Amino acid sequence: MATNILMPALSPTMEEGKLAKWLVKEGDVIKSGTILAEIETDKATMEFEAVDEGTIGKILVAEGSEGVKVNAPIAVLLAEGEKAGAAVDIHAAMKDIKAAVKAEEKSSAPAPKADAPKAAAAPAAKNDGARIYASPLAKRIAAEKGVDLSGVTGTGPRGRIVKSDVENAKPGAAKPVAGAPAAAGGAGVPGVAPLPDARLLYPAGSYEEIPHDSMRKAIAKRLTSAKTLIPHYYLTVDCNLNALMAVREKMNAAAPKGKDKVPAYKLSVNDFIMKASAMALMKHPDVNASWTDTAILKHKDADVGVAVALDFGLITPIIFKAQTKGLVEISNEVKELAGLAKAKKLKPNQYEGGGFSVSNLGMYGIKNFTSIINPPQSCIIAVGAGKERAIVVNGKIEVATVMTVTMSADHRVVDGGTGAKFLATLKQFIEEPASMLL
Repeated sequence: MATNILMPALSPTMEEGKLAKWLVKEGDVIKSGTILAEIETDKATMEFEAVDEGTIGKILVAEGSEGVKVNAPIAVLLAEGEKAGAAVDIHAAMKDIKAAVKAEEKSSAPAPKADAPKAAAAPAAKNDGARIYASPLAKRIAAEKGVDLSGVTGTGPRGRIVKSDVENAKPGAAKPVAGAPAAAGGAGVPGVAPLPDARLLYPAGSYEEIPHDSMRKAIAKRLTSAKTLIPHYYLTVDCNLNALMAVREKMNAAAPKGKDKVPAYKLSVNDFIMKASAMALMKHPDVNASWTDTAILKHKDADVGVAVALDFGLITPIIFKAQTKGLVEISNEVKELAGLAKAKKLKPNQYEGGGFSVSNLGMYGIKNFTSIINPPQSCIIAVGAGKERAIVVNGKIEVATVMTVTMSADHRVVDGGTGAKFLATLKQFIEEPASMLL
């Protein structure tokens, strides 16, 4: 009997993905382990393997489709003995799709207030009182674009308003429904009025519209949530890099060279910062922690993330157990992970979790900046460029290469004094690299 191939959950946080490319076609015979498709999540493009054998009878989701929900049917697999051209059990597939839509509508419906009497959720209504039939995705896009659904004609089954109807509709201020709660802002902040659609503020033809990809949507959602829900505070310290630069120069000069005369490694200032961060975390376990609603999780290892800027977004792969690794190992691992990130080949276990992150914009000449915490982590440091500055040493003015480091901390987890002590230790390790070996 034909069975449905479902959209896989390729990471614990994945809710939907893009079916970037089919690697099989209808009529192909597959077995367990066959690569069926490339699925693009918010962080990477991953291969989807078959778990059963059979024949691809029908492809239900076209290549390039975005917003495909986890566990939604994407293809139909025919059992042994069934022909590729045999009738596919579309009824079963549609039953699963309807179940997925129903589950989505249920999960997106607002929870009733505790003191409110139980009542059936009132359907969306047109201005004349008639019910509006629209998919959850169409409703969300309408809210973002400021489209009044009462003026949109649905082209879906039984006149249901679908995604394409809203995208083709002219933006306009939505008319509130009597008794309806205030619309959440574009950032998803309860009680905050939505921002106007920017397209309403500029003349037509004066801009190029570039649709959001899955990574950009995820970045916007995650960072807005982090900045809104996490009480950030900031601590800044200046670090003298003279000693670190001298040690780095000696270590790079001592790097063995192969037959091609290329050094086996080339340490960067950021490699030293990663190592210093790991060592400081081990000395201050209260900083190496994560917040949950019921407890604070203190991590046993220093798993340090490094922010990697991509042409299409940002990702933070993690150096796990960085406190146990030398500078050369950290340097090589950072380069390898950065390469995988730029190729969108990172696996979830290479970028999820961690206890701390380093974001370095010094290579762009930025003197100082602040970063948004990457949950479930509690702290991130923003590293600026090392610049020659005048400093006072024993009452005399000297020139030193100074780097500004600003830490963003979650006040629920890290108190101000605790954060200050951590930053002082980090400064010591950076200014005295040899102390990291003690």
